[in-house]
Amino acid sequence: MCGRYAATANPGELVEEFEVDADRTAEPSRTVLKSPQDPPPGTPDHNMAPTKQAPIVLSRVPKGEEGADPLRQLRLLTWGLVPSWAKDPGVGLRMTNARAETVLEKNSFARAAAARRCLVPATGWYEWQASPVAKDAKGKPRKQPFFIHRGDGDVIGFAGLYEFWRDPEVADPEDTRAWLTTFTIITTAADPGMDRVHDRQPLVLERGDWARWLDPDLTDTGEVGEMLAFAQSGRFEAYPISTAVGATRNNGPGLLDPLPREELVGVVDPETGEVVGGG
Repeated sequence: MCGRYAATANPGELVEEFEVDADRTAEPSRTVLKSPQDPPPGTPDHNMAPTKQAPIVLSRVPKGEEGADPLRQLRLLTWGLVPSWAKDPGVGLRMTNARAETVLEKNSFARAAAARRCLVPATGWYEWQASPVAKDAKGKPRKQPFFIHRGDGDVIGFAGLYEFWRDPEVADPEDTRAWLTTFTIITTAADPGMDRVHDRQPLVLERGDWARWLDPDLTDTGEVGEMLAFAQSGRFEAYPISTAVGATRNNGPGLLDPLPREELVGVVDPETGEVVGGG
């Protein structure tokens, strides 16, 4: 799964990296959070978590311009997909991820997979490794957080899906509270080596596939399925970090600092399989 990631770029950088035509991150949009998001949406966030608004790249014909070409946009969407038929937005907490192997079949995701695909910009993601030898205070396998990123330092584009949910209690469809726009991150089997951290990872598409993935006119499920099956080993590196990332209130670039080797306890090296720190 992918339950936390780092989105450290600002909108200007994302516009350039993802060749965005229109930056819409300043437009008002509905949130599910009861308190102001911290850091504010649209600013670098080193601990992006479900229910937060995150910058998302999508391609869509602008509202009121039917017949025009799709425009590649950068928008703020809420993490946790809420299908259009959902009775309330709370269902989004159970739909932060979608499995690549079944996304075209599941009722919750199939329609979005056919026409509402997006890219989720990221610097990298966090995953927790269950130690094979060390136990925590409750006698369960000790969990060590890792930061996983591209070895070449390039920006990451997670494959995602987005949806619109209409609030029936808001009469005016032009009211910003009437619509909640949400997204989910597609996951796939982890690469060799990365599976020593966790057996799943986000589906990361290469730049050459971004335009095809974003194309709203591409509705052929066979072609979409080919992209969902994409895999290329050797792109990622992982290293252990502080357990501070486990609390969503913690943020900032310090979360990405590697944990000194002498502080590791029963941690499996993703590259060698060596257990570091005994038990």
